[in-house]
Amino acid sequence: MIMEVRRGDVVRLRKVHPCGGFDWEVFRLGADIGIRCLTCGRRVLLARSIFEKRVKTFLSRGPEEVPPPE
Repeated sequence: MIMEVRRGDVVRLRKVHPCGGFDWEVFRLGADIGIRCLTCGRRVLLARSIFEKRVKTFLSRGPEEVPPPE
């Protein structure tokens, strides 16, 4: 089952970043997930499968994206 991830989600990962931060914000979606460290601002791209394994919990959810009207 695929984890539902939204742009703007704030997640806590299982392992600490070298700067000491655990919390990340999702800024890009696709086959790769782009996340930004909330402590130092570093941006990282992770494969979706790796991202799903590393997420410990969602701290806050981003807005639901509404498809454009047809």
